[in-house]
Amino acid sequence: MSDDTRDGPAGEWTGWRAAAEAALYGPDGFYRRPEGPAGHFRTSVHASPLFADAVARLLCRVDEALGRPARLDFVDMAAGRGELATGVLAALPAEVSARTRVYAVEVADRPAGLAHRIEWLHEPPSGVAGLLFANEWLDNVPVEIAETDSSGVPRRVLVRRDGRERLGEPVAGAEADWLDRWWPLPPEEGLRAEIGLPRGHAWASAVATVERGLAVAVDYAHTALTRPPFGTLTGFREGRETRPVPDGSCDLTAHVALDACALPGGRVLRQRDALRALGIAGARPPLALASTRPAEYVRALARAGEAAELTAAGGLGDFGWLLQPVGIPDSPAGRAALLVDVPDHEEQ
Repeated sequence: MSDDTRDGPAGEWTGWRAAAEAALYGPDGFYRRPEGPAGHFRTSVHASPLFADAVARLLCRVDEALGRPARLDFVDMAAGRGELATGVLAALPAEVSARTRVYAVEVADRPAGLAHRIEWLHEPPSGVAGLLFANEWLDNVPVEIAETDSSGVPRRVLVRRDGRERLGEPVAGAEADWLDRWWPLPPEEGLRAEIGLPRGHAWASAVATVERGLAVAVDYAHTALTRPPFGTLTGFREGRETRPVPDGSCDLTAHVALDACALPGGRVLRQRDALRALGIAGARPPLALASTRPAEYVRALARAGEAAELTAAGGLGDFGWLLQPVGIPDSPAGRAALLVDVPDHEEQ
């Protein structure tokens, strides 16, 4: 941590939240680049079409729980270039697809070639009846960072455009309350936490757009038992992890305290368990199939490899799924939509 307090060409010292907001979403921000997020990092959506298949199955379960309404909504939050929305629409059964309105929500402009059926929005629509799905959105909602000083006091971390840091004022008010409740910092110097208050507010606002149905947030995550002692802030550029510098040249991301975001009735699962409950498993096909139907065997083997990547421990399978129901009835169909048979994250 630098103690250099001089301003210079790199600009003024600000909190990480303001710096990341400008670097990611400003006029020349990272997320407004034409290549989109897929040009710099690979999400579950890009890893395999099986992910969109699973989300389509979840939407069908929500449809059943809601009694097959005349209009079913699917909202893809932080849609990138519409990859998930496109995949879900393609995977839906014809009868469900005919009743489904698909929305892609993203700060960037609508990409060329996107299906006309997908409505492109900068904010989620209101009155959603169906599924709002936010894949790797909350990790890009900027937050302040706190670090414990030599006296054991948590202070805001200030940063310049070149990535140099120094400690600012002590954390106070609602941010201090959030730290005490969700990520208490021991008094050892240098320990860090990401204050997830803006993410909780962002998630609550997204859930408020759902009138009936289910909201799901999927992200790099940790819960109360697994808070990282030095935080998780990092950068990504062209597929490689890099030093986080808030100059618009790289993605800026930090894992999400999903348990702190959950509203009453919400629960956190691991991705591997949620996907398995939705029919995505990494089991190899029977070897006998290789001699009787070799082409089918090769396709099944590729599918198993993709499923294994999506559910792998130590990788995408460790992502958290926060499920937030709104008006889902307590019925067999409702319980299926909420994946009630899947154990909670903290129980595993």
